[in-house]
Amino acid sequence: MGVDYYNVLQVDRNATEDDLKKAYRKLAMKWHPDKNPNNKKEAEANFKRISEAYEA
Repeated sequence: MGVDYYNVLQVDRNATEDDLKKAYRKLAMKWHPDKNPNNKKEAEANFKRISEAYEA
């Protein structure tokens, strides 16, 4: 089974486009590699996963 992008973005399956955008922005700010210089590898992996989920 593939990745559950709703779960990655921490939103309900009935989320609107606006809800998805808000969730993406919140998580992107939290996990952006520039915001996490002490944990860059994990931040990069999470940021990539969040971006992939939002693009889908």
